[in-house]
Amino acid sequence: MGAFCYTIAMVRSMKRKHLLSIGDLTSAEVSGLINKALQMKRRPHLPVLRGKSVVMIFEKPSLRTKVSFEVAISQLGGHCIYLRREEVGMGSREPVADVARILSRYASAVIVRTFAQRTLETLAKYASIPVINALSDEEHPCQALADLLTIYEKRGALQGMTIAYIGDGNNVATSLALASVSVGANFIIASPKGHEIPKSAWEKARRRSLRQDTWIKWVESPQEAARGADVIYTDVWISMGQEEEARRRVEVFSPYQVNEALLSLAKEDAIFMHPLPAHPGQEISEGLLEHPRSVVFDQAENRLHMQKAILREILEE
Repeated sequence: MGAFCYTIAMVRSMKRKHLLSIGDLTSAEVSGLINKALQMKRRPHLPVLRGKSVVMIFEKPSLRTKVSFEVAISQLGGHCIYLRREEVGMGSREPVADVARILSRYASAVIVRTFAQRTLETLAKYASIPVINALSDEEHPCQALADLLTIYEKRGALQGMTIAYIGDGNNVATSLALASVSVGANFIIASPKGHEIPKSAWEKARRRSLRQDTWIKWVESPQEAARGADVIYTDVWISMGQEEEARRRVEVFSPYQVNEALLSLAKEDAIFMHPLPAHPGQEISEGLLEHPRSVVFDQAENRLHMQKAILREILEE
């Protein structure tokens, strides 16, 4: 497949720039990262991080994010240092600002998977090295960028595509909305009232959509969102830290399960996506991960290629 057709020739450099939110990137930068990820997929071992150390601090558990980033750093010739929550104690044993200043003396970048977006913002304020958001309660930019890469590979385009997100307006939905409209795709989310994408992020996505001549829309009906869509996307109903709300959330979201019936409302060549981990019997029906339209495991693989693109764009000399 050739270069991503939405590329803008002059892409502003991300060197020494933090990635805390999709909103930190221009539309041109989002497009440029997709192009770079396609290149990295063809040339997986490019030693652009030789001699560099990258610290990862994970306050939330992870499979795909941890392994894909560690492999990415290794394949790019760098050295990864992984720190668990209890090893650092950001905000308790040691102030976040001090962690940022210390790590800046040792490493070339820090990748953080945390709860509060505020933690990332404080790290970025005091660090003299790039800070990358590997997930927070507000956003998951690396996931959304990998999702766009997957959609482009599977559908051959992004501009004019309609991405239908079914379920909770969580961090994944927020980043996906911002990323989708950045490249000219339409975004529609079906969620129960009270579980929409936060207003500030929605307004940011709406403004960006106007500049890209695309649209975003919220509806309550999952059937309305799915009808004629190019992509059907869902995520868990119960995110980390929401376990006490599990029973209520299952009741509220039960009409939002993605199943064969809902998928049949989309276009014939529509694809199904999920960032994983999935819970068959809740947000998806049994067997949907293995459905012919499912690209879930290709989507998971693309986390690796996109994160290499991000690291290369930020850190390559």
